[in-house]
Amino acid sequence: MIVTNKLDPSPEQMMAFFGAPEDGPFIMVNLLRFRDKAVYPDGSDPDLSGEEAYMRYGAAVQKCITDVGGQSVSATMVTGLMLGEVEDLWDMVALVEYPSLESMKNMVMSPEYQAIAVHRMAGLAGQLNIKTKSTGNRDD
Repeated sequence: MIVTNKLDPSPEQMMAFFGAPEDGPFIMVNLLRFRDKAVYPDGSDPDLSGEEAYMRYGAAVQKCITDVGGQSVSATMVTGLMLGEVEDLWDMVALVEYPSLESMKNMVMSPEYQAIAVHRMAGLAGQLNIKTKSTGNRDD
């Protein structure tokens, strides 16, 4: 298995993801890897860690998520690996539920989201985004 962390999807990946048939609510699993030091395009905050920069984004993105009807489910630090092998562990796992593909697309295209994305880019070394769908077999 080849695992490649990225910061942004290619145009082809965006078209394939958002062009998929609409199938309702889903949870996006975000596997996050932070930079040691934040890297802002203007050189600001050179002593800020990547994690600290990403937390700026994380705090601000909550409103963008709720504005499109989504919700943050969980954000936790990775502390170990029990099974399998990876060269480097991710630093954090964040789960976000969206009501639809269209809602997520609207969020990432919004001016509000675009304004805070600088903190995401400054803080992340890379990530994986995995779309998941409930099987309906929950014990509620």
